[in-house]
Amino acid sequence: MSDRMMSASAALAEALLEEMERDETIFIVGEDLTAHAGIFGQFKGIPEKYPSRIIDTPISETCIAGCGVGAALTGMRPIVDFHFSDFVTCGMDELCNQAAKIRYMFGGQVKLPLVVWCPDGAGLRAAAQHSQSLEAWFVHTPGLKVVVPSEAADVKGLIKASIRDDNPVMFFQHKRLFRREGLVPDNPEFIIPLGKAAVKREGKDVSLLTYGSGFFICMDAASQLAEQGIEAEVIDLRTLKPLDMNTIAISIKKTNRAVVVHEACLTGGFGAELVARIQAELFDDLDAPVLRVAAKDVPIPFSPVLEDFVIPKPADVIQSVKTVCYR
Repeated sequence: MSDRMMSASAALAEALLEEMERDETIFIVGEDLTAHAGIFGQFKGIPEKYPSRIIDTPISETCIAGCGVGAALTGMRPIVDFHFSDFVTCGMDELCNQAAKIRYMFGGQVKLPLVVWCPDGAGLRAAAQHSQSLEAWFVHTPGLKVVVPSEAADVKGLIKASIRDDNPVMFFQHKRLFRREGLVPDNPEFIIPLGKAAVKREGKDVSLLTYGSGFFICMDAASQLAEQGIEAEVIDLRTLKPLDMNTIAISIKKTNRAVVVHEACLTGGFGAELVARIQAELFDDLDAPVLRVAAKDVPIPFSPVLEDFVIPKPADVIQSVKTVCYR
């Protein structure tokens, strides 16, 4: 089957339509889903084809999350739309104290196939309450899987794997990437297994470990570094939990240097966990300390100039790479 060029938003819609046709227990619940096929067009075609399986709710993330948990426990495969990831805070008990723990507390006797879809990230001038990257909170919660795709093909393959998983999955998709196009396989069974990273660019001098919007920052930086004689390998983690340490280890054993890049703020970000694991498991393979590139530790500003100053840029990655490469 051939690949087609499509946006990440279209790839998500196609994947959802294919999965809903395959499994009648799948439904979508959340706010403002049907009027415009979702605020990012991510549900295009679904309200027309499956009007009873895409459900608009009042503005209550607590109720939406609770609906998802209850439906998952009783045999459905719900997809919960949180509109903006910032409002996941309103459903924290349902997600972190219920969904994450129920399978464990029941000794594995029940399944909880729940996908929580969270558009996240900065860059749209949406200010502090609509621009956060909160993935690290959920990596810290045992019982949840955490997925953060970058390219359109990853969106399609990973959302399918998430829907078919019998555990709750937090699916973070960056808002700035919805319109970005990429090649997507024309195959209803195209699935990317959770917990599998991808080497998106090969290199020998330094490993750039990233996910989500950070992937495109790293690819830009890697192109500029190549012009300066530094070959960076770009690893798109795609899934933060479970984490593919094997692919990370293979890369670092080759390059002996690493820089971790993400848009979330620096302190307590996922990069801190990843750096700790690299230092513990791969210390003898390192020729330099592992550095992090992340947003500054402030709320995301509304001012375009300040927002651009706060979030990481290719120049920040280049500077860190030159530091670990002693250039």
